[in-house]
Amino acid sequence: MFQYHAINPIALEIGPFFGYGPLKVHWYGIMYLVAFGVAWWLGRIRARKPGSTWTLADIDDFMFFGMLGTILGGRIGYVLFYGLSFWTAKDPWYPIKVWDGGMSFHGGLLGVLIAFAIFAVRRGRRIADVFDFAAPLPGIGICAVRIGNFINGELWGKPTDVPWGVVVDGVSLHATQLYEASLEGVLLFIILWWYTSRPRPRMAPTGLFLIIYSLSRITVEFWRVPDHHLNYLLGTSWVTMGIVLSLPMLLIGLALVFMAYRRREPSGNFAAAAQPA
Repeated sequence: MFQYHAINPIALEIGPFFGYGPLKVHWYGIMYLVAFGVAWWLGRIRARKPGSTWTLADIDDFMFFGMLGTILGGRIGYVLFYGLSFWTAKDPWYPIKVWDGGMSFHGGLLGVLIAFAIFAVRRGRRIADVFDFAAPLPGIGICAVRIGNFINGELWGKPTDVPWGVVVDGVSLHATQLYEASLEGVLLFIILWWYTSRPRPRMAPTGLFLIIYSLSRITVEFWRVPDHHLNYLLGTSWVTMGIVLSLPMLLIGLALVFMAYRRREPSGNFAAAAQPA
């Protein structure tokens, strides 16, 4: 077992300035910057790939929309899915206090889908093609953000006696943040990056992303402790909000992959000459 040593969530303090307190840079925020930076870099790699219909300028605008969708959707989703009681009962300004923490992956995903749909319409692209192009890009970023959760000392799992348990305040716990970093992040990236390295039927990469993420999240939820103000749902001792939000993703992902291989429409992310014969 490993002993958890509390890490200061504030990476850097600058100031104070003009009588105000210092500017505090949190590790969690840095991890989001890493996520966006890596996604931008990977997108440029794919844009340079022979046969790609994307330009480097496309990637810059694409990432701008993706960042807005992630931040706005992630925060709004957290408030609606997990923190509604904090907003309605305690603090009317709670939704805009991003610095206090609280981001939802499922909300962020919805925000990104909306943002990318707007980007696609503005650029005259098929929405499905933009979703497919984005599918392999966020895995490393998801890993980075989950490491940020570990640094913050949040989202711990249940008590355990497994050799890889992490001792927190004298109790050995599942480090479910790192489980998620491995499954939702690294594993998802490896599979999607390989899968999208050549043209696939339209919507198949998007469907595969939803399948891998949802299965990974559902798996980890059996070891993760639910938010204390929500606890388990539906009168059970195992159904969490994470499972409830991930099941529709799984069903949609399976349906998309099935339809993609049934229709076998060529991807608009590759020129006709690059499509499989």
